[in-house]
Amino acid sequence: MATILGVTGRQFVPSSKGYNDWQYQYATTTHGVDHDMNPGLIVQPRNKADIKAVIAYARDHNKAIAIRTGGHQYSGASSTGPGNIQLDLRRTFQAPDDLAYFEKGTSSFVRASVSHSLGAFNHFLGQHKVFVPHGQCVEVHVGGHVQTGGYGQLGRSFGLFGDHVLSLEIIDHAGQEREITKESDPELFHAWLGGSPGNLGVLTHMTIQVHRDSDYVGSMGLRVVHLYSTAKLKKILAQLAEMNDDPDFPRNYDLCVSVLSASFDVLGLMGGLDDKMRREHPEIFGKDGTPFWPRSIIVYAQWVPFSPDDKPDLAWFQRLQGDSFFSGGVQTKPMSELTAEWIFRNTREFDLPYVKRTYLTDSTTLSKDGWVDWVVGRMDRVVQPTGNGQWLSAQLQCFGGQHSMFARNADNGTAYSWRDSTLCMTIDNFHKPEKQAAAEEWQAVNDEQGIGENGLFSKQDRRVLWGSYGTFDLDSVWETYYDDRPKYERLMRARKAADPEGIFTPNTFCVKRAD
Repeated sequence: MATILGVTGRQFVPSSKGYNDWQYQYATTTHGVDHDMNPGLIVQPRNKADIKAVIAYARDHNKAIAIRTGGHQYSGASSTGPGNIQLDLRRTFQAPDDLAYFEKGTSSFVRASVSHSLGAFNHFLGQHKVFVPHGQCVEVHVGGHVQTGGYGQLGRSFGLFGDHVLSLEIIDHAGQEREITKESDPELFHAWLGGSPGNLGVLTHMTIQVHRDSDYVGSMGLRVVHLYSTAKLKKILAQLAEMNDDPDFPRNYDLCVSVLSASFDVLGLMGGLDDKMRREHPEIFGKDGTPFWPRSIIVYAQWVPFSPDDKPDLAWFQRLQGDSFFSGGVQTKPMSELTAEWIFRNTREFDLPYVKRTYLTDSTTLSKDGWVDWVVGRMDRVVQPTGNGQWLSAQLQCFGGQHSMFARNADNGTAYSWRDSTLCMTIDNFHKPEKQAAAEEWQAVNDEQGIGENGLFSKQDRRVLWGSYGTFDLDSVWETYYDDRPKYERLMRARKAADPEGIFTPNTFCVKRAD
C-alpha cells in the first residue's frame, strides 16, 4: 500500500524503517498469529486535516481504518491486516488546549483528547483538585477507555468514567467534524459509549463532568500489600464476597483486590517477548514504575462522604489491613490524591504472552456457594508453584448493591451492558511461550467450573469489551457482551448509519451493521 499524499504526519509501510516498532501493541505478544496486526499502512496524523485525508483515501480506495490510541486492547482490535490502514492517534492531540479544565457555576469540567494516557489524565485532574472514576492501567489511553466504559476503583460510589461524558467530538465517515451529545443525537451517543469501540468514526475529544475534592472532604483510602498466602487470600475474598452479597451495602465504599505472582522468575529470566521494545523503545512500549514485587495480595479500599452525617466504618478497613507486609494505614486524603495511588504504574503486569479472562456476575450468594474456596484454589495452582512458567494477574472488584452508581446509571443514555452485575473478576495467566497449552487448560477449567448453569461464579457468560477474549468475531458472541437482542439490533442500526461504507470495519471485532 502506498503512503497518502497530503498527510503531514509520519507514515509507515511494511518496508519502512521503524514499521516493526510502530506496529507493536499490547496484544502482539499473544495474538500475533491468530489476529493479523500488520497494517498495510500506519499513519500518525498531526492534526484533523490529516485524519480527514486518511478517511477520504480509505473511502476512495476501498480500505478500512483501525483506530489506535494506546494500543492496549487485549485482543488486538485496535489493529488490522495488510489490506487496511491503522490510524495511530497517540501523539496527535497533545497541545495545551487538548487537555483543559474549566468551571461553570458550581460544576467542573475537563475537555480531553484521546491522545492522553490515564496516567497523564489523572495527574492533570490532581493539579486541579478534581477527580472522576477511571481505571488503573497507566498506559491505557482515554479514547478506548471511555468507549468501553472506564471501569475503575470508584465504580460503586460514582459509576463509570463513561457515565460522566457530556459530549463527544468526532470526525465521521464523510470527513465531517461533529459534536455529539445525548440531546443532539441520542442514538449515536448511545452507540459510541459502550457500542462498538473504534467502529463509528474517529473520536478526537470529549467533555467530561468531574468531581471536586472540596465537595467530599474527609475521603479515606487504604492501600495494603499482603504477602501471598492461601489463608490470607481466603479471608480477604470472604470479606469481598460478604460486601458483594449485601444489597444494602452503603454506596460510600469501594473495594478492589488484586493478586499477583512475583515479578521475578526464581529459576532465571522470564525471557518475555517484549524485552527489546521495553529496553530500546520506551517511547513506544511505555515506562515501568514498579519493576519488582513479591507474590502479593493488594487491597485498594476507600470511603467517601456524601453528607455531613456519613461516618466511616473503620472496623471494615481494619479487617482488610490485618497483619500486612506494607500499609500506610487508613489515610484521610482528597479523592484526587487517592485515585493517583490506585494506578498501576507498569505498562503491563508481566512481560509475557497471556490467556485472558474477565467475567461479570449478578450473584448475591458468593459467600454461601463455595466461590471463595474455589477461586482461591484456582489461583493457588498458578501462584504457589515455583518454576511452572506461569504467572497470575487477578483483579476482583465489587460493583453491586441497590445504592451503587454503577447500577443506578443503567438508563443514562449509554450502551454499557450488564449494569446489574455485582462483581467483576479478571483472572489472567501470563506464561512462557512453551507453557501456552498449560495456561489454556487452566483457563478452560475456570470457564467450565466458574461460568454456566452450574457455575460457581456466574450462571451467565458476561464479558466486557475492554477485557475481550475468545472468538474475534463479535457478532457470533454478541450475547456475551450485550444485555439483549433489542439493544444489539439498536447498535446495529447505529453502526449502519455511522459507517455505511465499512470504512471503520477493519476486523471482525465489531457490532455487525444492520442489513
